[in-house]
Amino acid sequence: MNVLGVDVGGTFTDAVLLADGELRTAKVPTARRQEESVLAAARAVGAEEVGRFTHGTTVATNALLERRGARTAFVSTAGFEHMLHLRRQDRAQLYRLCASHPEPLVPLERCFGVRERIGPDGVLVPLELGSLPELGEDVEAVAVCLLFAFRDPSHEGAVVEELRRRLPGRRVVGSHEVAPEFREYERASTTAIDAYLGPVVSGYLEALRAASRGAGLPEPLVMGSSGGVVSVEEAAAHPARALVSGPAAGVVGAARVVGLAGVENAISLDMGGTSTDVCLISAGSAGRAAEREVAGLPVRLPTVDLQTVGAGGGSIVWRDSGGALRVGPESAGAEPGPACYGRGGERPTVTDANLLLGRLPERIAGGLSLDRSAAERAFGEIDPEEAAAVVNAEMLRALRLVSVERGHDPRGFALVAFGGAGPLHACELAEELGIGTVLVPAAAGVLSALGLAVGDERRDHVESFVCPLEDAGELPGAGEADLRYTGQSFELTVRLDEDLAGAFHRAHEARYGYADAARRIELVAVRTAEVRHGPELRLPPADRLEVHGPTRIDLEGATCWIPPGWVGVRDGIDSTLRVTKVSRERGNSGT
Repeated sequence: MNVLGVDVGGTFTDAVLLADGELRTAKVPTARRQEESVLAAARAVGAEEVGRFTHGTTVATNALLERRGARTAFVSTAGFEHMLHLRRQDRAQLYRLCASHPEPLVPLERCFGVRERIGPDGVLVPLELGSLPELGEDVEAVAVCLLFAFRDPSHEGAVVEELRRRLPGRRVVGSHEVAPEFREYERASTTAIDAYLGPVVSGYLEALRAASRGAGLPEPLVMGSSGGVVSVEEAAAHPARALVSGPAAGVVGAARVVGLAGVENAISLDMGGTSTDVCLISAGSAGRAAEREVAGLPVRLPTVDLQTVGAGGGSIVWRDSGGALRVGPESAGAEPGPACYGRGGERPTVTDANLLLGRLPERIAGGLSLDRSAAERAFGEIDPEEAAAVVNAEMLRALRLVSVERGHDPRGFALVAFGGAGPLHACELAEELGIGTVLVPAAAGVLSALGLAVGDERRDHVESFVCPLEDAGELPGAGEADLRYTGQSFELTVRLDEDLAGAFHRAHEARYGYADAARRIELVAVRTAEVRHGPELRLPPADRLEVHGPTRIDLEGATCWIPPGWVGVRDGIDSTLRVTKVSRERGNSGT
C-alpha cells in the first residue's frame, strides 16, 4: 500500500511517499491557503493510488497564536465566572514583576454563570437552567466548564444541551467532552481553546477533505498532539488536540528511525526555522505529558512530552541592553527570512551564522541560493562563532530539562537530529552532554512527514479518581496512572503495574531523589489509549559512507555538520548516518 504524509510548516510544506519500497520526498513553499500547499506537495512526490494519507497541520496553532479564532463565550458555575481571568495567580512569573499573562480568549463581558453546585459527594445546589442568561446573537462558540463536571457531568451536559438548543449552528463545548480532569482553571482554559478554534479548524479540514477528494486522494487522517492520527471528523470536533500536530509527528518519525537503527534510548532534536523541539525516547517510546502551554495558555490534554525553545535557523541574533549576545525568540520567519536568502532580510540569524562558518552549501532545500555577502553585512562585527555558541546554549537548556533534570543520564542515550537545522548543531550539543552517538536520518529534513506516513491511529481517554489508591477499585490492565503522595500538589505518571505503589515509589525516587514507602498514595487519574498500529517503516538503503570531521554532508532537506574529532558512518544496510565521537580532546562539561 502506498502511504503519503504531508506536514505543513511555516516556510515549507514537506511530503513523503512510501511506494513499493521507494521513498520519495519533496518540499514546496507554504501558501496562504494550506490545502493548496498540501496538494502541491502531494503532486511533487507523484502521489498516485495512495492507500493512506496522513496530514500534520499548523492551522490550530497559528489561529491561537494570531488570535484568529471564534467569538467565544464562557459559562461556569455561578460565582466562578471569572475563572479564565483569575488563573492560578495574578503574576505570570512569581519573581518577575514585569512579566504579564496573555489576555484570556474570552473577555469578562462574555463570561457567565449558572446556578448549580456539585461537590465530591453529590449535588449541593440543584441546576437552575432558568438562571442561564442569554449570551447574545454575535457569539460564535461557547465553552462550558462547571466546577465539578469532571466528577459528575450531568449538570454540565444539561447546560450544553440547552445552549445547543438556544444557539443552533453554533459550536458549544463542554469540559467533560474534551478534558474531564480536575483543576478547574486548566480544564476551563482547555475547553475555551477548543471552542475558540473550532470554526477555523473545522473550516480548514472541510476544505482539505474536498480538495483531497478532487485530487483523487483518500480522506486524510490528522496527527494529534499525543502522537497518533485520527479522522477528519474527530480532529474537527476537538481541534485543541492537534495543537502540536507537526512536532508530534517528528517525534513519531524519530522513534521509528532509532528503532530501525537498533537503538532503544534516544533524545530527539528537531530544529526548524523558528524553534527547536526536544523529546526523550525511552525503550523505543516517546514520553507523554498530560499538559503543556501553547501561546502562554495551559492545555490539559495528552501530548508528546516536548520541550520547546525559541531557537531555530531563522532566529534573530541581537544584543541586549547589557551588551550580551542573544538569539531568538524573534525570528525572521519565511518572509523576509535570513539575510542570506536575499529576500530583503537585514538582521543576522542563525542560518546566516552557519553559512559564514562554512557549514551550509550555496543552495539549500527548495533550490534557494544563499548570499554570503548579505550574511556578512547583516553580522557586521558580530562573531558568527559566538552566535552559534549562544544558540547551542539555548538548546542545551531544553536537552538537560528532558534528561538530567528528570533523573536520566544523557550519556546512556543517542541524539537523533532532524529538521532543517538540527544536524548542523547536533554533534556540538552531544559533546556538551557527553553523548557519544548522533543519529541523522537520510530524510532528516522531512522526518515529520515521514512520521505522519507511518503514524499509529490513537485515541486517548482519561478517567478522574482523586482518591486514596487503596479505594480506587479495579483498574484497567494497561495504561498509565497519575499518582502523588497525599498532600502533594503535582503528580507523577507511571505505567499501570501489579505493584502500582512500588512503581510510584521508584518513579518518585528517580525524579526527586527520595521516596516514602510509609506515606499514603493518592490516585488522581488513569489514562488509557486505543492504538491501531500504522504501516511498517522500511527505508531503502543508502550508499555506504565514512567521513571524518570537519566536513559537511548534504541530506534530504537538511545539512549535517561533522566537527573535528567525530566520524560519520553509513553502512549501506539502512539510510541512517551514525556520527560518533572518536576523540576526547574536549571535556564533557554537560555531565
